[in-house]
Amino acid sequence: MVVGVVAGVAVAAIAVLIGLFKLMWRVAEPNEALIISGSNHKTEGLEAGMGFRIVTGRGTLVLPGVQAVRKLSLDLNETELHVDCVTHQGIPLKVRGVVIFKVGDDFVSIANAGRRFLDQQKLMSERVHNVFAGHLRSIVGGLTVEDMIRDREKLTGQTRAACGTEMEKLGLIVDSLQIHEIEDPTGYIQNLAMPHAAAVQRDARIAQAEANRLATEAEQQSFARMAQATRDSEILQAGYQAERDKAGAKARQAGPLADAAARQEVVVQETRVAELEAHRREQQLQADVRKPADAKAYEKRTLAEAERDARISGAEAKAKETELAAAAEATRVKTAASAEAEATKARGTAMAASTRATGEAEAASAQARGLAEAEAAKAKGLAEAEAIKARAAALAENQEAVVAQQLAENWPEIVKAGASAFGNVDNMVVLNGADGMADMLAKALTMGGTGLGLARQLLASMNQNGHTQNGTSLNGVAAPPPAQKVPVQE
Repeated sequence: MVVGVVAGVAVAAIAVLIGLFKLMWRVAEPNEALIISGSNHKTEGLEAGMGFRIVTGRGTLVLPGVQAVRKLSLDLNETELHVDCVTHQGIPLKVRGVVIFKVGDDFVSIANAGRRFLDQQKLMSERVHNVFAGHLRSIVGGLTVEDMIRDREKLTGQTRAACGTEMEKLGLIVDSLQIHEIEDPTGYIQNLAMPHAAAVQRDARIAQAEANRLATEAEQQSFARMAQATRDSEILQAGYQAERDKAGAKARQAGPLADAAARQEVVVQETRVAELEAHRREQQLQADVRKPADAKAYEKRTLAEAERDARISGAEAKAKETELAAAAEATRVKTAASAEAEATKARGTAMAASTRATGEAEAASAQARGLAEAEAAKAKGLAEAEAIKARAAALAENQEAVVAQQLAENWPEIVKAGASAFGNVDNMVVLNGADGMADMLAKALTMGGTGLGLARQLLASMNQNGHTQNGTSLNGVAAPPPAQKVPVQE
């Protein structure tokens, strides 16, 4: 039981001690200083016998009832400056700024501030404002408006330097002093800036005008380049369009040109075919008409000459004349046949050639025929002139023999007259082939028999005056009638 009481007493004593310790132990915060008064303490850096102790950043024992503990804030404080000033030029100004200050961290500053503001910390800003306002008015009074505007740092430095000593006595330090604004109720600053503003405005207008001029020039150059580009583009487009039109025209002409070339080739081939056909026709006529006719004529002429020689053998002159006449007639027949061949060839060529070539060929053919006929007529006239007497005598003795002889001598002309029906035919279609051609030639050759009958009738109707009823001379033999054209299916 005694032990329990002792333990309780000990616990109570400990609790009391702890309570007393808490009551006596004080700790200074980082932003405050403890000022302990009530006993003589010596603080480093302070004069002896001040009667108070300063504690910062640590704890200390304070005897209740013997010592008093108060706190001094070390926080920043600020005060706004609104000061009416007059410059060296007599121009009133209103300066607006701010001062940021605090109690110094050293014990001397804390001691000075504690002595002056320990119970009046709320009035600290007002006191600082009054200090700065007075010095600011004094400093502004020695400056001009231009100095203040151009060098505010000078105003700030002079103000801080002027207030430094007093602030140190108050235990305060200035962390920052800023002059925010300088108000000019009279408009001096504005008027001071007007020449510069006008110059700046002038320079701005000049610069703007120059910029506008440059921009206009650039725009005009750009428009010119655009117009040039448009012109070049239109020229190129026109050139390309011309090339396209030219190519289109060539393409459109390609068809007609090809057709014309094809037609030209067809015409050339047809012309060649016509030439070949004419040549074939000429050869066919040579084989089918001319050679048989020449053979028959030769046969008839030979028989006639033999009969004439048998009948007229009395005189060598007559035989000679008859021989000369036969030779002349043969020459004429040959010449006529050659001319006819040339004419036929010319007509064949004319079918493929142009109108001019046809005219030239026909003219040449006509000229050749005319020359041949002229020569034949001349030879015939000479031969007949010499043989008139012999024929007259022979006619008196044997008329039919003379007529037969004349027909034999003129048989090539008869055949030629019969064949002339085919001279104006361009294209001839024979239905029965070679038989049809033979029939047509036979019909043409039968005209000789008709001529023989007509000659006999003329001889029977001759009168005593030596003239026929139609006025034909007895000294000559009537010519066979003109050859009739045989209708040919073209």
